[in-house]
Amino acid sequence: MPQSFCQVYIHLIFSTKQRHRWLDDTIRSRVHAYLATLARDQGCPYVVVGGPDDHAHVLADLGKSVLPVDLVGRLKQESSKFVKTLGTDYVDFYWQTGYGMFSVGPTRVAAVKAYIEGQCEHHRRQSFREEFRAFLDRYDIVYDEKYVWD
Repeated sequence: MPQSFCQVYIHLIFSTKQRHRWLDDTIRSRVHAYLATLARDQGCPYVVVGGPDDHAHVLADLGKSVLPVDLVGRLKQESSKFVKTLGTDYVDFYWQTGYGMFSVGPTRVAAVKAYIEGQCEHHRRQSFREEFRAFLDRYDIVYDEKYVWD
């Protein structure tokens, strides 16, 4: 075959350090746009970013040369630097060390996009902890409670 084809969608979730509510209304949309730009620059042709004030959701189509761990590292590192430039209130900003990355079938992309776009409303009813546990359970990921929430 003379060409290579790839269509792998991921749903990435990561939180602010200690789930501090850093991503207030003043900066949230700018941070989401910056994360989307970083992902596109890394080779993800399709990206949707959203989330409330303490975590981010990223839906992305991984390009054929994108290594997932490199994508996450770059997104978190570069966006953390960016947030710190947004004012003195954000100089202590950090993302939590860990993350969750989940596969998304092509037929589920629209539903995941809608889910991400409805995050602020969603989190009026469910905490981040409850949401993340549900993802781990849905994907049958075995985890130790004491290490998930540090």
